[in-house]
Amino acid sequence: MDANSSSERPAPSGGAFTGSGRARFGQGAANALSMKWAALHDAAATVALIAGIEAQAMTQEVRAFPVTLRDAPAAARELAENGVADIAAVMEPGLSALIAAHARGASPHAAAAALWEEFLSTRDALMALAASRIPPAKLRST
Repeated sequence: MDANSSSERPAPSGGAFTGSGRARFGQGAANALSMKWAALHDAAATVALIAGIEAQAMTQEVRAFPVTLRDAPAAARELAENGVADIAAVMEPGLSALIAAHARGASPHAAAAALWEEFLSTRDALMALAASRIPPAKLRST
């Protein structure tokens, strides 16, 4: 092995990225939905940047959405997982198209603004729909 082998590198330190607005996950709490939710918001922040819009910091309610589903009925969790996948299915090609347009010298500001607004309205509708499927006793505060 050479001096730069991965076994000789120090392990990365844990914790949230500075300024990311992400909660620190406890042991075992970082599930797939939490990671997808965070990645989706990172992509949306990039869309907002392309649109020239200042992305608002995630509220506690938005940040904790995957956690509120942890003890929810299976139907509510499935609804949320499918909704997140649906939003990602729109955001991924949309962001790719925006980046490609920008790379070609086009101005994707209007398209990015439309995608940003669509993301916000769809995300908020998904959160409201999922919350309506969770009995009040099952809602978890963080």
